Amino acid sequence: LLLLCYTEETAVIVSGLKNTDVFVGESATFTCELSHPGVKNVQWWLDGTPLHNNFVTEISQQDGLIHTLTLNDVACHDSGTVTFRAGSLISSAKLLVKGILLLE
Repeated sequence: LLLLCYTEETAVIVSGLKNTDVFVGESATFTCELSHPGVKNVQWWLDGTPLHNNFVTEISQQDGLIHTLTLNDVACHDSGTVTFRAGSLISSAKLLVKGILLLE
């Protein structure tokens, strides 16, 4: 009988966050995939401010491996650095929210 026990130290980021450009009013989605489930202290930040699940910010996970952040109805002031932290693992990416230029 082989029992595998994964700790936070053995988990790695398989696929990190990617820089994302969206227009005002759109949604921006960031995904981070871990090699093992069960990593504690998972948290998302936008420019150093912790994010929490609400009607604008959707935080979800699938099988403890794929962690997803969706920012809905973004505004220009939402541009900044999105950071995902799981235990000692960290991944960051830039969010650029572009305004819509109306030409007549």
